[in-house]
Amino acid sequence: MKVLITGIVGFIGFSLAKECIKKGISVTGIDSVNDYYDPNLKLARLKELERLASSSGNNLEFIKGNIADKRVLDKCFEESFDRVFNLAAQAGVRKSLEDPHSYIESNILGFLNILEACRHKEVEHLIYASTSSVYGLNSKLPFSEKEIADHPIQ
Repeated sequence: MKVLITGIVGFIGFSLAKECIKKGISVTGIDSVNDYYDPNLKLARLKELERLASSSGNNLEFIKGNIADKRVLDKCFEESFDRVFNLAAQAGVRKSLEDPHSYIESNILGFLNILEACRHKEVEHLIYASTSSVYGLNSKLPFSEKEIADHPIQ
């Protein structure tokens, strides 16, 4: 099996990639390695993934790029993937109020590019992760997609 993980050096993408590599799944990852979170932490995660893949003899390919850049994504999708995990996003709800364009670029345009690439390449499964912030200040735990979510965290 071959998977694409966007946001591969983010917290969730990194954890998912580790599990995939341990299971012998071929992983291609893309990440812009921006500075919203410490880039050194992201690069350390990448090195750990590379060591894990190398020591287990499994395949890992890393592409430094932004999913909003259609050319980068088109090159990435020259390969075929059995599964695509879209975990790339500009994080931080509060910061979106200061710089909404960066959020539109990554979270809307980037996601559209992923959807279109998956459609054209006939990817069988696309998994998209969002943020728990959409559930707002709902005090009922655990969060459920069945609950009303009309007051997101700001």
